[in-house]
Amino acid sequence: MQIGIRLHDTKPVSLENRLQIVKEQGFTCAHVALSKVIKEFPVDSGALTPGLAMYLKKLFHDKGVDLAVLGCYLNLAHPDPAQLDKIRKTYLAHIRFASILGCGVVGTETGAPNAEYKFEPACRSEEALRLFIENLHPVVAYAQTMGVILAIEPVCNHIVYDARRAKQVLEEIASPNLQIILDPVNLLGLHNYKDRAEVIEEAIDLLGDDVAVIHMKDFIIRDNSLVSVAAGSGELDYKPIIDFIHERKPFIHCTLEDTTPENAVTAREYIENMYRNVTMHSHFVS
Repeated sequence: MQIGIRLHDTKPVSLENRLQIVKEQGFTCAHVALSKVIKEFPVDSGALTPGLAMYLKKLFHDKGVDLAVLGCYLNLAHPDPAQLDKIRKTYLAHIRFASILGCGVVGTETGAPNAEYKFEPACRSEEALRLFIENLHPVVAYAQTMGVILAIEPVCNHIVYDARRAKQVLEEIASPNLQIILDPVNLLGLHNYKDRAEVIEEAIDLLGDDVAVIHMKDFIIRDNSLVSVAAGSGELDYKPIIDFIHERKPFIHCTLEDTTPENAVTAREYIENMYRNVTMHSHFVS
């Protein structure tokens, strides 16, 4: 596997210095949300020119870091038509940008049927799913035209809240350019974290072939809520994920989330050691 990190979880310095830190900390790829890591110049849709894409491409190449995910985490189920139109145009701009940048995927979550992008019971309705799929269609069509992969990330509090719902979206859109970012912790909430082994097994079973990227973090239960923490510092058993990577996803981009500059290397080493143990065991068995 290729282990990376969200750039906005690194020390808040210039983009070039962040990439240097990523390299020095032993990561080989990065998840980039432009507006969260670039403060020196604008990164709105109008700023995403071929020149900027080529500048960033060279910057990443010179540091030996893959751009695994270009984040565009906006709400494709926004109820305001004017806002939705603006959001859709932002997706198209990111996809066009990604086609020149040469990144792995444009990544997104799946929204909520309200302007606040927050959980409400309607997130789980059939109407919300229909709205999301309807608005996703033209975005994926454009991604396919531009030769870019758009990857959606199921999250338990969003419209696509479990593996079955994600599978339904894949089947209805039916495009080879729509894939999945698998974040095991994002599938969990207070209602199902005790069944996490089954939840993760189902996700791998239903979505495995379409997983393009894996997000790696952990969780703890604190004050009656599920809190995300760095990989290796919580309750998640990562072995099924590591087995899945080892058996089916050679050299996949795996990006750490919810790390700090102080614990990022420890989290990377935790995942690497687990992978090494699985690899050694499989060699021993064979």
